[in-house]
Amino acid sequence: MKRDDFKLLAQQGIVLDGATGTELIKRGMPAGVAPELWICENPQSIIDVHNSYIASGSQIVYAPTFGANRCKLAEFGLEARQEQIISRLCQLTVANAEAQGAYVFGDIAPTGRFIEPFGDMPFEEAVAVFREAAAIMAANGVAGFAVETMMDVQEARAALLGCREAAPELPVIVTMTFETSGTTLTGSTPEAALVTMQSLGADAFGCNCSTGPEDMAKVIAAMRPYAQIPLVAKPNAGLPQLVDGRTVFQMDSRSFGANVRLLTDAGAVIIGGCCGTTPEHISCANAAFRKISLPRPAEPVRGVISSASRHHLISPQAGFTVIGERINPTGKKALQAELREGKTDMVFDFAIQQSAAGADVLDVNMGMSGIDEKMMMRASLKRIIKSCPTPLCIDSTDPDTVEAALRLYPGRALLNSISAEKQRLEKLLPVAARYGAMLILLPLTDDGIPQSADERFAVVRSIMAECAKYGYHPEDICVDALILSVSTTPDGARTALELIRRCTAENLNTVCGLSNISFGLPARTMVNRAFLGMAMGCGLNMAIANPLFAEIMDEIAAGAVLYNRPLAMKKFLETYANVPPTAAAPGSAAKTLSPAEAIRQDVLLGNRESICKNIDLALAAGEVPGAIINDILIPAITEVGDKYEKKEYFLPQLLAGAEAMQAAVSHLEPMLIQNSETGKPKARLIIATVKGDIHDIGKNIVAVILRNYDFEVIDLGKDVPAEIILDTAEAQGVKLVLLSALMTTTMGAMREVIELAKQRGMDDVNFIVGGAVVDQLFADSIGAYYGQNPMDTMRTARKLCGME
Repeated sequence: MKRDDFKLLAQQGIVLDGATGTELIKRGMPAGVAPELWICENPQSIIDVHNSYIASGSQIVYAPTFGANRCKLAEFGLEARQEQIISRLCQLTVANAEAQGAYVFGDIAPTGRFIEPFGDMPFEEAVAVFREAAAIMAANGVAGFAVETMMDVQEARAALLGCREAAPELPVIVTMTFETSGTTLTGSTPEAALVTMQSLGADAFGCNCSTGPEDMAKVIAAMRPYAQIPLVAKPNAGLPQLVDGRTVFQMDSRSFGANVRLLTDAGAVIIGGCCGTTPEHISCANAAFRKISLPRPAEPVRGVISSASRHHLISPQAGFTVIGERINPTGKKALQAELREGKTDMVFDFAIQQSAAGADVLDVNMGMSGIDEKMMMRASLKRIIKSCPTPLCIDSTDPDTVEAALRLYPGRALLNSISAEKQRLEKLLPVAARYGAMLILLPLTDDGIPQSADERFAVVRSIMAECAKYGYHPEDICVDALILSVSTTPDGARTALELIRRCTAENLNTVCGLSNISFGLPARTMVNRAFLGMAMGCGLNMAIANPLFAEIMDEIAAGAVLYNRPLAMKKFLETYANVPPTAAAPGSAAKTLSPAEAIRQDVLLGNRESICKNIDLALAAGEVPGAIINDILIPAITEVGDKYEKKEYFLPQLLAGAEAMQAAVSHLEPMLIQNSETGKPKARLIIATVKGDIHDIGKNIVAVILRNYDFEVIDLGKDVPAEIILDTAEAQGVKLVLLSALMTTTMGAMREVIELAKQRGMDDVNFIVGGAVVDQLFADSIGAYYGQNPMDTMRTARKLCGME
């Protein structure tokens, strides 16, 4: 199937398949085996499953390659057989489906590891893992790929890139899992995830697993205004419950079919089922789906950029966009010196300060002599995006640097800039288009800067014509007014203002580097403010400026109100209604922090790179190690946990804070004597993923958090038999055991552990259970405590160990 063929099919509506794992279990697949290998050895099982779904109306079924990447296969010692296994699975299913007029898409799922900058797996390694698997699938006849059950937008990007590089002509469906709170586990909103993935070239995007149809419809509806590609909904059959030792999903097939209209009304044109759905569910869904007249797609909102967790609209009809200019070594000797040493502390500080001061976007420029620009751009991006959610503008003219940055960045970036210079246009524009970046256009040619506004506008038109060849729309373009200092070019302001007027009349975004206008003059802020007001009057809707200058931010806030930009009055009143006339505005420069406050901020921001330096400053100022731990670090990590539970922070921030805390404690430990300054010996507990379950990301996260709250964690790993868990508890004298399960098919193993403990007379051992499929009702039914999330688990553990 070609990508255009998929697009035409999606216009008519597509029905996907339902759950595969539970259907295979019905056909004899035991717990704890490698499903891919078992299918190879029992081929009729997957043929029967696919036939039942195709008979129920599925036009696309997924090859049983969910865990067939080398990372997951390695858990069974099968990584060396990857090509053999994938080839066999595709050969089994493709010919069978094609004979019935259906398509097979290669199923691509998470590696089980976190990808940089949020985890330890290098991004390019992740791309290679997915590319290898996709190439084998393509060579064995799949019609496309289904990247599914992704919770991290960076891993979803790696998978999409891997598929694109393995088989660029084949369509790729991408679906992520969203919590009932409306975000992924790592904090991506539906809008940010959609913008990111469609800009990178996904052919369809949506969600699978996690929720039932009602909650999933809300997620799809949030995406719809921005969707330029078909939206996909593959919900569970409600939430699971354990009844008489069996996992049962609440929603029957008729109810599932009745909920299809919720999904299509929300905007989905591709539907299917995930956990708990059967051929009967898909049959009912198909019957309902085919009776619905799918609405004509509305014109999507364009001009949207994103970070991993946030999206931002850039439009003449939207609010004024402030692009923070500080992460640029030009004229900053201290930053230049630090970058030459390979350090990024100031870059991180500038990012946090500008975001706090109200910047909507952060410009990142590493252009200076004496450094490897590409290397430092990557290092800076990793540092920024780990703790700062503000979308970024990549500022470089070097194609290698631009590609490295856009490839790593987990969102849709703004690129500064594309000009009419032949070399820059030919080398940078294809790179920008490959990664879907939004563009700043600079009206500059090989002959230099055009003198008049008419000449500049003609250059803008010529660049836009080239951009259109790569699929760019006018809304995805921002025109730089190309401001020249009035100290050397007296007509510089007049020409720039005229260009802004011309572009605004064509409904184009306009941007300027604000400080350029006053270069070489005294009272520069006054000149900048005057020009800003004039430019906003001509229609300017973006400025590259320093948000720490309160006067500039005041001018923008007032100007946005006076020109009646959307939500400007609401934002103005929220910001200034209770500010005394003499008080500093929100854009004021950041204060110098005390060492103690700097340590607290390092934990809150996950800044492990500088926390040890700030601890040394605190020690030099007279703080003692025990006080730093008890009075600064522990309250700080508690604050991180509170923010996580309030959904102000998400998993990346939680882990980053824990890593900073861990670095701090490791730095202080040699100064402490047998915990004499921190109190009691550490409480001990066991944590394990139960027998038959090979997923351990959630368990590992909980273990990291517990170690930062003075627990000694005995981690037994994954797929651990009940006997080993309890033998270890008895041998080590442990009275608290934490059990994890991600699969509905392994929930019962938790009950087995607890029942075996009762048989052994281990009544003094407490159990906490957790995982995506576990809830309070299930925990109560097996006599365990429920760990809803890492912080809740930690608090329960502290209570059970008498630490609270």
